[in-house]
Amino acid sequence: MDVRASGKYMRISPQKVRQIVDAVKGKPVGSGLNVLKFMPQKAAQMVEKIVRSAVANADQNPDIDVDMLVIKSIIVDEGPMLKRFRPRARGRASRILKRTSHITVIVGEGSA
Repeated sequence: MDVRASGKYMRISPQKVRQIVDAVKGKPVGSGLNVLKFMPQKAAQMVEKIVRSAVANADQNPDIDVDMLVIKSIIVDEGPMLKRFRPRARGRASRILKRTSHITVIVGEGSA
């Protein structure tokens, strides 16, 4: 049985989150959280928070053993972009896209 948790409209580029995700995909939850805890990137804190939320969701189900949970997959989708403008030379402007992410973590029982 799989349990999921998601974070929507996270103010970080999906490209930056996807670099972090590969380090923890397929690992047991305990070691995955340990890896995320010591990563210096901002995305690692966000993913760690969502993984903890997925574990808390799984804890609500009496059929699931929390100690045997494995991070089955982490899906990072692109959210809406905030469009901003920056003044440039000679009266022009350039567009800045502030990207957002939708992060979904799926955990399930597996061999830990």
